[in-house]
Amino acid sequence: MRSIAILLVSLFGLSLATAQNLAKLPATHLSTLDGKKVDVRKWSNEGKPIIINFWATWCAPCKKELSAIADVYDDWRAKTGVKLIAVSIDDARSMARVKPYVDGQDWDYEVYLDPNGDLKRALNVNNVPHTFLIDGNGDVVWQHNNYVPGDENQLFKKVLEVAGKK
Repeated sequence: MRSIAILLVSLFGLSLATAQNLAKLPATHLSTLDGKKVDVRKWSNEGKPIIINFWATWCAPCKKELSAIADVYDDWRAKTGVKLIAVSIDDARSMARVKPYVDGQDWDYEVYLDPNGDLKRALNVNNVPHTFLIDGNGDVVWQHNNYVPGDENQLFKKVLEVAGKK
């Protein structure tokens, strides 16, 4: 009985530590599609929400989600000022496919490369697609993984809440 209580307290503490670690973006550098290094902590959107979406060229649900959001992104931006940042987790073997794929899409997103999975690991992303919503103060306020059609509607409801438009 005592062991179970200790285990539960440990798990509770671990989950709190994980939640606190997600409060802000970690100190990590990613690359732009042009190869420039960018400090993730400097991502900002003038106090407006930011969506960070982890995806990969080999992930069909990821591409469906980003394309579905692209269809409504202009409307979302007009209503909330939200910015979407797409982070590719393609590794060295598939990273060369990212820029040609993005160039062929109607995506108006900032796209970054995380080939070593540094940001992915820091945010405990285990599978893609995985989406985070960052508020105007830079705090991670919501996250979701996987995608089924219609999930973008739930995301937009959260964006409206964070933007104070709901």
